[in-house]
Amino acid sequence: MMPAPLLNLDCSKEEALALIFPQFPVLTSKTAGWNGIYLAYDYQLPGETPEVSSLQHGMAIFVDIPKPIKAERKIGEVLRSEQVKQGDIVIVPAGTTNQTQWYDSGSVIMLGFEPAIFSRTISEIVEPEKVELAPYFATPDPLICQLGLTLKAELESNSLGSKLYAETIVNLLAVHLLQHYCIQKPVIKEYTGGLPKYKLQSVIDYINTYLEQSLGLEELAQVVQMSPTYFSRLFKQSTGLAPHQYLIQCRVNRAKQLLSRGNAIADVAYKVGFANQAHLNYHFKRLLGVTPKSVGKNL
Repeated sequence: MMPAPLLNLDCSKEEALALIFPQFPVLTSKTAGWNGIYLAYDYQLPGETPEVSSLQHGMAIFVDIPKPIKAERKIGEVLRSEQVKQGDIVIVPAGTTNQTQWYDSGSVIMLGFEPAIFSRTISEIVEPEKVELAPYFATPDPLICQLGLTLKAELESNSLGSKLYAETIVNLLAVHLLQHYCIQKPVIKEYTGGLPKYKLQSVIDYINTYLEQSLGLEELAQVVQMSPTYFSRLFKQSTGLAPHQYLIQCRVNRAKQLLSRGNAIADVAYKVGFANQAHLNYHFKRLLGVTPKSVGKNL
């Protein structure tokens, strides 16, 4: 029997997942509008994948694993038997062949991101052309596991802020990969001092102007002509908040103003960029300690 041909996948196309798994994932980021980031989540029964290679860097994050799962995995030319546990991750760089067979059921978050996103994220920390992501078999990494679960939860919440949040998390993920999962560990530059006042004000004005829209980290960084990594670090130094946290705070403050003028809660939630009234209620009480109903004149 002739071996099955190698499948070259493009994770930006959702149908790519149907080529390697027997059932379509219960959750994907297809409609989230995330920039160069692709997430899928599902509970997988015992099975196997064909040999594949992807245009994107790929990562499997194993969650909800009640007991170790026996698996046989081939990455490149290396074949290993392993016991996959809760919190383990697998890394497959773009263009690297991989094939897996697993013998027990468990849940997995599949995360893909464009090499260009990775390079752009780290561009002001190191020279991207000198960085090569290494393949890794099942390895415990609590931080990556938590970041994956956070992305999954954000996707499930259907929040209009998910794009900025997702890009911020991938920014953190890229730096973590740079520090711990590259063939040669680079020397990372440190940036301090925060944003210049005029640049900070430009970003704040932009956020408040487009508050109701799904803003992205790269979009905000471009306002001040910086890389996402550089911008995110300096913005937090200046404000004490990550960009997505600052965005939520601005939305809550605007909502308070509108509610005090008698606007209906559901209308206000839409006007300030929350996905629905429940999201407004949650963040309003979390940040201000009171409910939206306690603020309005006629609510």
